[in-house]
Amino acid sequence: MCGIVGYCGYKEAAPVLINALKKLEYRGYDSSGIAILGNDESVIVRKAKGALKYLEEKVADEIINGSVGIGHTRWATHGEPSDINAHPHTNVSGTIAVVHNGIIENYAELKDKLQSEGIVFRSQTDTEVIAHLINSNYEKSKNIFEAVKATLKKLDGSYALEVICKDFPDRIIIARKESPLVIGLGKNENFVASDVPALLEHTRDVHYLNEKEMAVLYCDHVDIFDFDGNKIIREPSHVEWDMESAEKGGFQHFMLKEIHEQPKALRDTMRPRILKDKDGKICGINFKEMNSGDAWKKAGRIVITACGTAYHAGVVAKYAFEKLARLNVEVDVASEFRYRDPILSKDEIFIVISQSGETADTLSAMRLAKEKGLKVIAITNCVGSTISREADEVIYTWAGPEISVASTKAYTTQMLCLYLLAIKAGMERGVLSTEKATELIEELEAFPDKMETLLNSQETIQRFASRQFNKSKVFYIGRQFDSASSLESALKLKEVSYMHSEAFAAGELKHGPIALIDKTTLVVAIATNPDLYEKIGSNIVEVKSRGASVLAITQENGKDFFTEKADEVFCIPECSSVLASLLAIVPSQLFAYYCAILKGNDPDKPRNLAKSVTVE
Repeated sequence: MCGIVGYCGYKEAAPVLINALKKLEYRGYDSSGIAILGNDESVIVRKAKGALKYLEEKVADEIINGSVGIGHTRWATHGEPSDINAHPHTNVSGTIAVVHNGIIENYAELKDKLQSEGIVFRSQTDTEVIAHLINSNYEKSKNIFEAVKATLKKLDGSYALEVICKDFPDRIIIARKESPLVIGLGKNENFVASDVPALLEHTRDVHYLNEKEMAVLYCDHVDIFDFDGNKIIREPSHVEWDMESAEKGGFQHFMLKEIHEQPKALRDTMRPRILKDKDGKICGINFKEMNSGDAWKKAGRIVITACGTAYHAGVVAKYAFEKLARLNVEVDVASEFRYRDPILSKDEIFIVISQSGETADTLSAMRLAKEKGLKVIAITNCVGSTISREADEVIYTWAGPEISVASTKAYTTQMLCLYLLAIKAGMERGVLSTEKATELIEELEAFPDKMETLLNSQETIQRFASRQFNKSKVFYIGRQFDSASSLESALKLKEVSYMHSEAFAAGELKHGPIALIDKTTLVVAIATNPDLYEKIGSNIVEVKSRGASVLAITQENGKDFFTEKADEVFCIPECSSVLASLLAIVPSQLFAYYCAILKGNDPDKPRNLAKSVTVE
C-alpha cells in the first residue's frame, strides 16, 4: 500500500526523501508528497498526483533547505487521487505535518467533532483528522510528543504515522499500530520507512517498530517508547539483503528478473531445512524455527488462510497435505474468514501465508485463530513483519526482496515451504514412509536445476505469446494440483496483461463455462499428472471443436499425447505429479509477462494494484 519515509540528519532532506520513495514505488501508489522542516522554521509541503516524477519536477527548480522531513506515496482509501488528498497533511496553520499508512475507522466521528469546533477540512482523507487532532492536543501541552501520544488514544484503526512540528525542528515523531515501520540507524543521521528497501542505500542496522510503539528520531540517536510513554531499550537488527537484490540486474523488468531468481530462491529456502547425515544422505526435514512437538500427530484438521497469490499456494497445499499427510484441510480466503464466525477447534493447526507479513485481512484472521486457542504457523518473506512476530511459529521464505507487484518467487517459495511441511507432517503421522519422503525431498533438491532448464527455453512461450496476446478470453483448466495451478496462472495474466482470464476445474467445463468458448478464446490446459492425461485430452477436444486455441503445459512424458491435440505444447522436466505445481507455474508466469510487454504494459506496476495490502 502506501509508502512512508523520513529523514533526520545533516543532509538536505528533500533529495534523500525522494530517492527513498523511489525504492517504495513497487508498493503501488497514486500520488506522492514531502514535508520539510525548513531552516527558516517553516514547514514546507510539496505534493503531486500521479507518478513520483511529477513531484520531482515540482521541486526540481526550487531550493528547499532543511535536514528533517517526511515523505509519502499514497494509495487511495478515502478520497480520490488528487494533489489535495495526497500526503503530507497539515493542521490549519501549517505548523504540523503528518504522513499516514493505514485507515482510521472512526475518522467520520472525529471529523464531525472537529468541524463542530470550527476546523475547516481541505481534503477528503481520514489522515487530515490526525493532523488537526494533534494540533488540538499540542495547544494544550505544547509538547509534540505528548500531543501525538494523546492523539493515538482517540484513533481506531490501523496506522503507521510520522509527524513533524515547526516548534521542534530537530525531530520526527513516529508511531505504529497494525502497519509496518522500520527505523534505519546511521551516523549523525537516522531514517524511517515502511519497508526495508528504502533504507538499504544508507544503513543495514535497523529497529523494527513493534505493535503499539512510538519513537522519536533525532540526528544523533533514537528513543523508542510504548504508547504509555515508557522507554524501551532494544538492540538493533542487521539486514543481510544486498543492494543488487533491489536492482534489475540487467533484466528489462523486475518481474522477469524475479522469475529468473526462482531457482536461487528455492535453493536458499530449501537448503537450511533438509537434514543430511555425515555422508550427505538425506535423513529428514528440520524447521529450526519451529517447535511443533507432536502437534502434527494430534492435529484434527489444518486451516489455511491467505489472500490472492498466497491463497493459491494454500490451495496447492491442501492437495499436498491430504495426499502426503492424510490430513483434512480447509483453505479460506482471509478477507472472508473472520466474518463468517468460523468453526474452529484447539486441536487444529492454523497456517497463514503472506509475502509481506503485513496483509491486513490475513493478520485479522490469524488474530481470531489465536483468540480461539489454535496453534498458528506463519509463512512469510519478511523478517520482523507483524505476522512473523505474532504467530506462534514462523517459516521464512528466503526469496529476498520482491519488487514487482505481481508475485512470482514469493509464490514458489511459499509452495516449497508448504510441500516440506506436508512431507514432515506425513512422516510424523506415520502415513508417509521414510523411503517415499526421501524420494520426494531428493526430487525437490533437483527442482532448482530443472527450473533453470525451463527458463532457458522461455523463447517458446515468448513466441506463443506473440500469437495469442490479442485473444479476448483466456481460460486455464486443470485437475487436482493442476486446478490449483490454474488459479494462479489466471491471476498472473489478468494482473499484468489486463486480459480477461479465468480458471476452471477442467471437469466443470461442461457445467457452464463451455458456453463461452469460441474462436476468440485461448485455453491453457495444465496437465502434469499422467493418470489424468486422457481426461484433460477430452477437455482439449471439446474446446478445440468450438474454435478455441489451446496451449498444453505438461511433462515430457505427455508431449506426444498432447501434440496431437493442442496447438502448442510446453513441457516441464519429468517429476512427481504431487510436486509438479512448482514447475508448471513457470510457463504461466512467463506467458503473463510477455503478454503484458506485447500490450505495452509495465508488468512491475500494474494499474490499480499494490504490492502489500495493509488495509481491509
